[in-house]
Amino acid sequence: MEKRSGLNVLGEPLLPCSVDPMTGFYRDGCCETGPEDLGRHVVCAEVTAAFLEYSRSRGNDLVTPRPELGFPGLRPGDRWCLCADRWKEAEEADAAPPVVLTSTHEKALEVVDLEVLKRYALDLM
Repeated sequence: MEKRSGLNVLGEPLLPCSVDPMTGFYRDGCCETGPEDLGRHVVCAEVTAAFLEYSRSRGNDLVTPRPELGFPGLRPGDRWCLCADRWKEAEEADAAPPVVLTSTHEKALEVVDLEVLKRYALDLM
């Protein structure tokens, strides 16, 4: 599995999102993406209870651990690389979690406008 180094949405080198829990499509702590990542797991978000419930209601349970998939289950406050489409969907439903722009891959901009992401940015506060 070849991975590409990326830039964040600010045009700077992509910073790690989380190593505890270990996140990213490649489980390397970064919201890197590549041709295998069909879901574009590129938005570094700090998940909230509201987002976790929203995600569960849409059929994606991010709370229940799935050890067979290397997934620990998430709690509010954990940082995780989310699919850009799911984050946008949550934003439209008023359930989007805050994001870390320096750790969000530039590919997110193919789905979500930078000005929208900035409204949710933890690292601009």
